[in-house]
Parts: sequence; C-alpha cells; structure tokens
Amino acid sequence: MVFVYGFIGWTGYVSLSNWNSLVPDFSFAGLKNYAFLFNDYRFQADLRNTLFFTLFFIIAVLASGLLLAILLDQKIRGESLFRNIFFFPMALSFIVTGVVWQWLLNPSTGVNLLLKKFGMSPLWYTSVKVIPGVEWGKIEFGVPVAIIAVVIAAMWQMTGFSLAMYLAGLRGIPEELREAARMDGASELQVYTKIILPLLMPITVSVIIIMAHISLKIFDLIYAMTGPGANFVTDVPGMYMFETTFRGNYYANGAAITIIMLLSVAIFIVPYLISSRKGGS
Repeated sequence: MVFVYGFIGWTGYVSLSNWNSLVPDFSFAGLKNYAFLFNDYRFQADLRNTLFFTLFFIIAVLASGLLLAILLDQKIRGESLFRNIFFFPMALSFIVTGVVWQWLLNPSTGVNLLLKKFGMSPLWYTSVKVIPGVEWGKIEFGVPVAIIAVVIAAMWQMTGFSLAMYLAGLRGIPEELREAARMDGASELQVYTKIILPLLMPITVSVIIIMAHISLKIFDLIYAMTGPGANFVTDVPGMYMFETTFRGNYYANGAAITIIMLLSVAIFIVPYLISSRKGGS
C-alpha cells in the first residue's frame, strides 16, 4: 500500500503542484503542468513515437513468435538447441541489447560499415526523416524512420517470450482436433486459420497486453541505443520524464509525465485484469 499506491498518490499530488525547481513548492497548480505537456512539441513527438513503436513492436513480436513456434512445433531435429537460441536474448537486459544494437547499426561500425562497401546508405538508423501521416489536433502522427531501428532491437529481445507462449499453446492443442479437420478436407492453412489460431487467441491477448506494457514505459533500450535522437525522432515519455525530473529539476512536470504513462498502461492492463478475474470466478 505504501510503496506502490502511496507513491502513486504522492506523484499525482506533485503533478498538480508548482514544484518545478530545487526548492519544493506544493502550492496547487491544477492541470497547468498537463496543459504545458500537451502543447509541448517534444511531448507531442513522444506520443507519436510511442504510438508507432508500440504498434510495430507488438505486430513484429506476435508475427515472429508465432512463426517460430509453428516451425518448432514440427518436431524438427535440434529443437532444444533452436529453442535455447531464441530464448537467449531474454536473459539480457535492455541496456545490453541497446549497446549491442547501437554498435551493429551505427553508420561507422557493424552492419552499416558492410553496407557502405556495397554502396548502400546506412543513414536510416540516424535519420531525422518522418514519413508524413495523419494530423490530430496539434499532433502530427508521422512515422519516424529511426524508430524502426529500435523496434528491430526490441523485437529481437522479446520474440523469445512470444515464442514460448505460443509453443506452449500449440503443444496444448490435442492432435485429434487437427486430424479431424484434415479428414474433413481442411487444408493445412485452414487448420491453422480456422482451428489453431482461434484456440490461441487467449495467448495472443496475453502477449499483446504484456508487450504493450513494456513498450509504453520503454526507457532503458532507447536510452542506451539512440537517446532522444535529433529532433526527438526516437524520444519517448520515459526519456523525457528522466531528463525533465533528474536533469532539469522540473519535478511537477516530470510527475505529470509519469501519471500520463501510468494511465496509458492502465488502459491496457485494467480491462485485462477485470476480464481475467471474471473468467476465473
């Protein structure tokens, strides 16, 4: 109660105050800090980056994890070896992953150095280009090219989790169901689309919830890999909160960012917890 809900309440209280200096000022400011954030270009860029990072990251993890799980479910030779290889990235921290992929994708080292020899441009990793998108209010939702590099690194680390979930689900589906469908004339594609994938839907929802939770509060991977990037093309609310609070000493603004991050995660987590509790009862 104290170390979770107590500090959440304290953060919410600070976000409504005027404490934006080293000297505490708890006078009531209302929603001034929130209004400042939603009119701030950097925070608008953070919302855009988080939206596209979450969307691409979840799709990539689901697709890659399901595909690898289906391949491993074919009882291939050396399955345990492949399974350990795919699970290994999960043993690393996001900091380590960020440093490794920063080296791999850096324009002067790693993979990009090899691309240069073939006349291919490696600048997409540090690109400030934003592919134009829709505009909602004052926020333009275009896709930053550089955010794709972060998605690749995050997918590489978290695909093993999706693989484990889907593989356990596939192994839990009775073989009789598949055989019955084949005997009724269903093709292998129809077996997966009409029988297996619907049965895996609870696992898919669980993976989406967990990956959304990770992506919405991502900080360490981007901090180690790219930082906020030029023109904030890879910046996220966690990065902005860290710099605002601990480098700029704008504690009320930092607390407001934290509350917004908490609410964005709650949008995914709370309905899932409620539905799980009803299903369990």
